[in-house]
Amino acid sequence: MSLLVVGLSHRSAPVSVLERASLAADTQIKLLQDTLAAEPATEAAVLATCNRIELYADVDKFHAGVAELSTLLAQHSGVGLEELTPYLYVHYEDRAVHHLFSVACGLDSMVVGEGQILGQIKDALALGQELHTAGRLINDLFQQALRVGKRAHSETGIDRAGQSLVTFGLEQLADGADVEGWAAGKRVLVIGAGSMSSLAATTLARLGVRELVIANRTLERAERLAAVLNELGGMTVRAVSMAAVADELTRADAAVSCTGATGLVLTAEAVAAALAVPPAPRAGHDLRAPDGSLVARLAETAARDGRIADRSASSGSGGADAGAHGGTAADDPAAQPGQAGTPAAGTPSGFAGTAEGGTSVGPVGDAGVEPLGACPVGLDDALVQHGAWVDNGERAARSVVAAAGRLSRAAGVRLALLDLAMPRDIDGAVHRLAGVRLVDIESLAEASANAPMAADVDQVRGIVSDEVAAFGAAQRAAHITPTVVALRTMAADVVAGEVARLEGRLPDLDDKERAEITQTVRRVVDKLLHAPTVRVKQLAGEPGGAGYADALRTLFDLDPETVASVSRADMNDADVKNRGRV
Repeated sequence: MSLLVVGLSHRSAPVSVLERASLAADTQIKLLQDTLAAEPATEAAVLATCNRIELYADVDKFHAGVAELSTLLAQHSGVGLEELTPYLYVHYEDRAVHHLFSVACGLDSMVVGEGQILGQIKDALALGQELHTAGRLINDLFQQALRVGKRAHSETGIDRAGQSLVTFGLEQLADGADVEGWAAGKRVLVIGAGSMSSLAATTLARLGVRELVIANRTLERAERLAAVLNELGGMTVRAVSMAAVADELTRADAAVSCTGATGLVLTAEAVAAALAVPPAPRAGHDLRAPDGSLVARLAETAARDGRIADRSASSGSGGADAGAHGGTAADDPAAQPGQAGTPAAGTPSGFAGTAEGGTSVGPVGDAGVEPLGACPVGLDDALVQHGAWVDNGERAARSVVAAAGRLSRAAGVRLALLDLAMPRDIDGAVHRLAGVRLVDIESLAEASANAPMAADVDQVRGIVSDEVAAFGAAQRAAHITPTVVALRTMAADVVAGEVARLEGRLPDLDDKERAEITQTVRRVVDKLLHAPTVRVKQLAGEPGGAGYADALRTLFDLDPETVASVSRADMNDADVKNRGRV
């Protein structure tokens, strides 16, 4: 076995490099084909996910293999070899096996213990089988990796150490709040209908979102996913084309994007345009500012000091609604001139508007109202910047309300964005927009670095070590099998030749006598070969045991072509048996 892996991941390279080095599906196919065409490699597989790119190959020579695989990765990723090399890691033979088994168990994932990687390993093997680049070693390796990963998840609590990248991303969007509570009642736009987007949509559906909109370049795929999710019930699910994304974004509370696009799907300009559209009020929702919010405190203080009427106190619950919709003093019999609605005659121009959250702001500058000397909630700088309230009442009042609105929006998130694509789907500049929270692969990597490790991780590491040792022993034992088969074939030929010579010298033997003699000779040969062949298989399973096969070939003068033909036959049988088993 000469297994070699060359790759890069979130552990070895910054997200900016991973983003540029990501491989599209057709590029992966070309990479595999070119790897097989290269001299050092006899079989290969590529594992490409959102946070890793790895090329596995069975090579004849280590140094030549490293050079060739590194060059191929650079050529197909589009990142220059000199720039890519510092971020590459190399594992060989048992270390390569240990690495893949650790990856399969989720130990090397951005979110430790996540199970999505098993599906990605399965896809990598299926592609290698489809293209006939996965031979005996790659088939055995990847199928055993899948079994090890499943064993780790079933025998330990590694699932408690982490979740899928989707779940972890949603937790980051919730920013410390309960994810289920955060998701409840939300409208969410999911862009893409591939495996990751489908997982995101399914996760959101189970969390209890109110509405899901699936957008995809191929509308039929979006419709199929929507149909499956509609069966879960309890929410509205719609499928739209990519052309409808801009319109749907104006109504969304959150958006999750994971497509295979090579360019940005959501630019900062597109997100800003969506935010510029005022959100439609939802039926049954109280439009008053939340208790304790900046706007609510502004209104409360102003009403207490006599600058703004407290409509909720004067007119009950209906007063707040009327104020939120721009009601006048005529709507409220208790309103007095200078409190709410139309400014009193002969006074400076007043301001009748609506602060964010629905709290009504009345006119200022009335003769009976003292000038506002200092903002009660700390907006003095804004007042100084725009002039004294008494010097220009209307301009100052509008400035206060605008500043309050800006701060209120900054305190809350109007649009939460989760970008799980590599390269990224969403412009990183959107994080500078007020009211937007962006979580992407880079921020997930930073957050996961501080995630606590579960005690079960040590148990999984033990499983990986045991499985690596067992796999290595099995592979080394399998390596000597063709030599043992060739030895027994040679012995059988010797027996057949001697029996034929005996028949020529003793033609009068009857069938029973001939069969007894033949069986006796075969038993003698089998007994002579049994102990050495069993022992050589045992020894071959130990490190350095491959040399015993060479010793057998030398001692018995076995034909190398005979041994090679047995190996080829075994590999072809393995291909037939393994194909379709993933």
